[in-house]
Amino acid sequence: MAPQEMTTTAWPALRVADWGETRDTLHMWTQIVGKVRLAHAPMVNHWWQVTLYVTPRGLTTSAVPYGSGAFDAEFDFIDHRLRIRNSSGGTRSVELRPMPVAEFHGRTTAALAELGIEAPISPGPNEVEPAIPFAEDYEHASYDADAAHLFWRQLLQANRVMQEFRSRFAGKVSPVHFFWGAMDLACTRFSGRHAPEHPGGAPHCGDWVMVEAYSRELSSCGFWPGGGEEGAFYAYAYPEPQGFAGHRVAPADAFYSKEHGQFLLPYEAVRTAADPDRTLMDFLRTTYEAAAEHGQWDRASLELPTRQHARP
Repeated sequence: MAPQEMTTTAWPALRVADWGETRDTLHMWTQIVGKVRLAHAPMVNHWWQVTLYVTPRGLTTSAVPYGSGAFDAEFDFIDHRLRIRNSSGGTRSVELRPMPVAEFHGRTTAALAELGIEAPISPGPNEVEPAIPFAEDYEHASYDADAAHLFWRQLLQANRVMQEFRSRFAGKVSPVHFFWGAMDLACTRFSGRHAPEHPGGAPHCGDWVMVEAYSRELSSCGFWPGGGEEGAFYAYAYPEPQGFAGHRVAPADAFYSKEHGQFLLPYEAVRTAADPDRTLMDFLRTTYEAAAEHGQWDRASLELPTRQHARP
């Protein structure tokens, strides 16, 4: 199926079962590229400097400082290439096709070296089990270009609505960004108060990483391509205030998962809704309200009046 044929539906269908192997391979590829950014970008609170961002063609590191210049790397899910550029005018690309993680790691490292960019990344992935070192991973080797394109289009739609949701908050709020550790698109609002120390526990990820990530009281939402039939939107609070789980949220398809400690909304419930944007926005708004109300946030100072975020 050609990319232009797949763009006719704004919210595309993509069953998790139909692209699981490609998703797992792509997860490792994004970790490699994300770790290259981590190796060179200055530390920002909550690890915001390590993330990728949705673009009109895929996912990018954005500009990464290097020496007296900069470089970037973008997964292009239209032409299916990883494009690397530096501020000296150099460009290299790696074709996205079925290949083991070990080969992608080698090709990406070589492309960076040809541009004079050293990439001293940690040798294995985080937040997964088992964690096969990248240079030794011949298990993950699938790449379905059509599925990767559809996944990007899911991110494109989720990012668009989440950007609007983000704009309605005057307090500290993260960008809408893609965390390659768990492979999810996320946006986080903060109350302004300190949070109790996080216990950690993520596989192959130091507890100190989670301590920094959750150092302030927060309400977070996002999209994860691994839950339910077609992925799921999620929302949680840290620390979770009493009464949060029992708060009534919208739409009717949303529910609180005790197993995951968060509210979930199946992607397909948004995709098939009469108004997908409003359905997702209702979920983002009401789950935030669950955290803010039960956590006694100073909502009057943190939230923008409707007139301030309305479009002229």
